Amino acid sequence: MIEALNLTKKFNNKTVLDNLNIKVLPGEIFCLLGQNGAGKTTTINLFLGFIKPDGGKALIDNIDVNTSSNLSKAALAYIPEIVQLYGNLTGIENLDFFSRLAGFKYSHNQLVDLLDKTGLQRSAHSKPLSSYSKGMRQKVGIAIAVSKNAKAIFMDEPTSGLDPKATAEFTAICKELAASGKSIFMATHDIFNAVNVGTRIGIMREGNLVHHTNTQNVDANELQELYLKTI
Repeated sequence: MIEALNLTKKFNNKTVLDNLNIKVLPGEIFCLLGQNGAGKTTTINLFLGFIKPDGGKALIDNIDVNTSSNLSKAALAYIPEIVQLYGNLTGIENLDFFSRLAGFKYSHNQLVDLLDKTGLQRSAHSKPLSSYSKGMRQKVGIAIAVSKNAKAIFMDEPTSGLDPKATAEFTAICKELAASGKSIFMATHDIFNAVNVGTRIGIMREGNLVHHTNTQNVDANELQELYLKTI
């Protein structure tokens, strides 16, 4: 569903992504670890079509992002570290607006159901987004991703700034999405949550994927030790 084939990117003649190869199957959660500047966000931006590769391909559902950006964007959703929605609109109004932009029209009850599935309390549905916590905003972002039937979901530091309860709720939602066949690509610094939520984990350094493992083969302490040795 998500595949990088020798994906390469340079900025000012400096290679920031060097022949990256990653494959994420339906139902998998791939967590990418690495220091700031390692190339995690650049990788996501290439899949989103925000920047163009200097070599290789970024594929979404076998669609080349660089040559068929409209088709690939229809199959994906993006949840950034800070979910940027309209603060003057309510949660349900934001969901209605962005799902319509993606070509979907839902009834009020269907919109309520989508927000319910993310765990957003009913009392918040009709409150302006400006009153939401980060965790609540993320739930609306996830509802939008589900509403557009995205097959691939990209997340950049989604648990940054979340308290333990909100992190646990977010993790549970990600696992439910994966169980429904979604592919999730998550860039994160959160080693312990990566082990908890991920199917597979990669560690990136200076644009290279230097380690790759299944989460069933490593615990959080082992991963932290490996990460510290890598960076």
